[in-house]
Amino acid sequence: MAKGAPLHENHGVRTAPRLIACCLALAALAVIAGGLLLDWIAAEQHVPDSGSVWLYPFLAAAVSVPAAVGALIVARQARNPIGWILVVGALSLAAVLAATPYAWLALDAHPGSLPGGSWAALVSSLWPVFFAWPLAVAFVFPDGRLPSRRWRPYALFAAGSMTLLVVALVLSDELEPPFSDVPNPFTLRLPEAVGFLRPVAWLSVFASLIVGAAAVRVRFRRSKGIERLQMLWLAYAALLIPLGVVWFLVWRLAFGEAGADNAVVGFLLGMEAAVALAVGVAVTRYRLYDIDRLINRTLVYSVVTVSLGLVYALVSLVGGVAAGRGSMWVTALAVLVVAAAVGPLRSRAQAAVDWRFARPRYDGLRRVRAFVEDVREGRREPEDVGAVLAAALRDPSAELLFRLPASDAYADRVGTVVMAPVGDERPVTKVEHRGQEIGLLRHGRAVLERPDLLRSVLAAASLAIEIARLRVEVRLQLAEVEVSRARVVRAGYEERRRLERDLHDGAQQRLVTLGIALRRLQRSLPREAQILGPALGSAVDEVGLAIEDLRTIAAGVRPPRLDEGLAAALADLARASPVQVDVEATDERLPEEVEAAAYFVVCEAVTNAVKHGSPSQVRVEAMVANGALRLVVVDDGDGGATPAGGTGLVGLTDRVEAQGGTLLIQSPVGAGTRIEVEIPCGS
Repeated sequence: MAKGAPLHENHGVRTAPRLIACCLALAALAVIAGGLLLDWIAAEQHVPDSGSVWLYPFLAAAVSVPAAVGALIVARQARNPIGWILVVGALSLAAVLAATPYAWLALDAHPGSLPGGSWAALVSSLWPVFFAWPLAVAFVFPDGRLPSRRWRPYALFAAGSMTLLVVALVLSDELEPPFSDVPNPFTLRLPEAVGFLRPVAWLSVFASLIVGAAAVRVRFRRSKGIERLQMLWLAYAALLIPLGVVWFLVWRLAFGEAGADNAVVGFLLGMEAAVALAVGVAVTRYRLYDIDRLINRTLVYSVVTVSLGLVYALVSLVGGVAAGRGSMWVTALAVLVVAAAVGPLRSRAQAAVDWRFARPRYDGLRRVRAFVEDVREGRREPEDVGAVLAAALRDPSAELLFRLPASDAYADRVGTVVMAPVGDERPVTKVEHRGQEIGLLRHGRAVLERPDLLRSVLAAASLAIEIARLRVEVRLQLAEVEVSRARVVRAGYEERRRLERDLHDGAQQRLVTLGIALRRLQRSLPREAQILGPALGSAVDEVGLAIEDLRTIAAGVRPPRLDEGLAAALADLARASPVQVDVEATDERLPEEVEAAAYFVVCEAVTNAVKHGSPSQVRVEAMVANGALRLVVVDDGDGGATPAGGTGLVGLTDRVEAQGGTLLIQSPVGAGTRIEVEIPCGS
């Protein structure tokens, strides 16, 4: 048990911060929920400025998002102060926001009904908490430490300025609106001699915000890799602030002063939630690489929105001048023009933003789209898509594998089949087309740092990848057919060879034995039986003819001289031909099925020439070049041979194609026939 005690102590040490952070986060949620309920009650009591229901989501988000994110960061990285800053900041902000409706009920709706109304009014005056935790995060983001030791005085200055402003507000004679007429319950007051400290503190806080932005800028310029992406998330949230200012100005131009104060409050609350969410994504590194895509889409849709607004205003202005103000036709026309302009404007805005801010994505998509167009026009092969992806992603190591249907196997562009890649340290990204997996892309780890580029390039190339996959699949199926046909041919060849041996060693030998026996019987006849001699001689001659017939049949199945090579078999064929046959053949030994196919091709070609062309001479060449046997059979006969003419060329063609070879026939009338055959010699 003694050895186990430290483990329990360490577990308790790790659990305590998480429990405390969760309790603080839950307290913040409970306080803001109570504040919203109190505001709703105040609205029912007709308290002025209460009941802004549209602000409720902003109020809840400004507290719940930093509270939840802070608790999550503490649970994962208890030593990172950013989590504690968020949790404590959310609780303090919830207290300030909930104090306002509490003071309304305690002081205005039913005075004296709730205790501490003036203290709630004092708490509601502590507006600097809006900026406290974002300022603290700016100094220590993303690792919980200052950019360097030189920043300690600046951080102390910011903390001191914020503290001084809070103290000045607490010790002020007047509370902040809307409770300016409520006496400050805190009895201490700032001496008149130091009354200048309040504007000084306010200016110091403003200066601290500028210093905090400078700290973020310095860290961003120094950052690399993961830290740079983390800083981009914070920068993105900060980018929303000027956009919010523009939105606020548009609000005032459109609606005047009505609701302007609430719009400012909603904007500030939204920024609190956005910054907290960005900090959470950056610190926990959840979908960290999506920042490029998020910034890209924000810029695109901002440009599109502004452009559509200008188009609508221009059409309305021109239409109003032409048809008069207030015309429904002008409004309808403006809406139609805007609807028609959405697609083209988005495409152009996307291209412009990519060209300016995401050049790798712009160049990669342009390369892929040009390739797809070339494939569509037949200028390039779809199988080149792997090389195009590697160039578009700027990753020479990228390798594309095509998914084979009804199996777990993949194939490369040349048809080499591999199983699912294992043991490769490179990351693998699944490629899909219309919801179905069509391949895998193996690439370097640097590509993962640009997920928007990877997704966009694969989406643009998905059709070309699917076409290439189908072509590779067809090629593999044809290869299987070729292998199967080769097996059939080889089996037929082996069967012929077995039949030839059976004829030679079986029936032929028996007939030879029978002929010898008859000849011996003929020679051993007594004188009185010599009359039988001619009959026995005739029988021996018939046996000899039968043996010749069997030899001819056996030679048609497979000539025995093929055991000595193609050249020897062709030489025997030439000697047995009724016309002159000149043979020039290689002495190189080839696979048995190739030699047999070549022999029968030449045999059939010579037979056809003698039978149909009446040649005086036939020339045969058999040479090996580039891994294939090349046969040429030329005669000086009548020509005019065609496969459809009943010349036996159909069978010759079938025999060549069975070996995966090619055949070319040239047979002009009156000029002889030339047959060229090429048979692969592969094993």
